[in-house]
Amino acid sequence: MTRLWLVRHGPTHARTLAGWSDIPADLSDHGALARLGARLPQAAVVSSDLTRAVATADALAGSRPRLPHAPALREMHFGAWEGLTHAEVAARDPDLSRAFWTDPEKVAPPGGEGWQALRARVTGAVAELAPGRDDLIVVAHFGVILALIQQATGEGITRVMGRRIEPLSLSTITLGPGGWGLGAVNQAP
Repeated sequence: MTRLWLVRHGPTHARTLAGWSDIPADLSDHGALARLGARLPQAAVVSSDLTRAVATADALAGSRPRLPHAPALREMHFGAWEGLTHAEVAARDPDLSRAFWTDPEKVAPPGGEGWQALRARVTGAVAELAPGRDDLIVVAHFGVILALIQQATGEGITRVMGRRIEPLSLSTITLGPGGWGLGAVNQAP
């Protein structure tokens, strides 16, 4: 069985949809990083290839082995909505945006990906990375962590989207022969 230590990257202070946009994380809270790092096992660290996740993973890695960045662990791709505020998306595509936020399992942003595509991409990547490891630290994004929580719990999209996953928070999931299991969610550093 593998325990996945899921860390959301540091805060970005972005007020727009920033799925695949490569924006930096604010890693100035050295105390939070130190507390989080102390809670993590001595295990391999993998991250999305986006700067905010890479920098957070590098800050937490210390003497832990660092695996190559995994593009499959990127946030949801918001396509034509990247870089727009929720209000701008609603003004541009009122019906589609309402449908997306109401039922993201069935609707995708123009030129982007829907929830099912994100979930398949992320769970597939983790299933490839986990075998043979007791622990794996995954530094990723809000949507990535929610997709893994949904995989572990079988929760409906409305319930899983209602969960909070704060920057620099820690969640844990197990993956073993019996399937996926949920541990802690959104623990503060």
